[in-house]
Amino acid sequence: MIKVIYEDNHLLVVEKPVNILSQGDDTNDKDMVNLLKNYVKEKYNKPGNVFIGLIHRLDRPVGGVMVFAKTSKAASRLSEQVRNKSFKKTYRAVIHGTMNKKEDTLKDYLYKNKKTNMVSVVNKNHKEAKNAELDYETLQSKNNFSLVQIDLKTGRPHQIRVQFASRNHPLFGDQRYGQDVNKVGQQIALWSYKIEITHPTTKEKMEFICEPPKEYPWDLFSK
Repeated sequence: MIKVIYEDNHLLVVEKPVNILSQGDDTNDKDMVNLLKNYVKEKYNKPGNVFIGLIHRLDRPVGGVMVFAKTSKAASRLSEQVRNKSFKKTYRAVIHGTMNKKEDTLKDYLYKNKKTNMVSVVNKNHKEAKNAELDYETLQSKNNFSLVQIDLKTGRPHQIRVQFASRNHPLFGDQRYGQDVNKVGQQIALWSYKIEITHPTTKEKMEFICEPPKEYPWDLFSK
């Protein structure tokens, strides 16, 4: 059952469960777009095709708030907000250790190897380098872990995971970029916490928050 945070004729804002694809791929595993199409079909008894517009993605193991469009007009207006960076995404993550500064901006150049699906920090002169930027703030630290809040400035693949791992503070549970310190089977502690948008038709400013699950390692930190 998908948890709906907000819904009207234009928008569908939901909590994406962990380990579900944002969009279908070759695996034919469950994905959010098709789950939401079925949800709308059943709820409103709609025959034929249902439109669900994918505006942004979350990596498969990452859960939290996601915004989808229910009309093509809403989809194009929201996608424009993503392009002009007025679609604001805030994440929370649990990292190993404590960053040198309580808050800072991380800037890197990233390269994605399409064969291995691995992203690495490279020199800015690398021909396929893409700039990556985020702001973070450390909210709490405990038991050699830190809870950080991240304001994503650029949306590169695996960006948060790679930028913290490259500074020797990989995310809890990240099997790909923190295999030295994480155990197989641990769930990555990265969560889409807040999204701020302008409503595609009413132009109202809207903010949607979704708290991380009350389980380890999130439950190390008090509210």
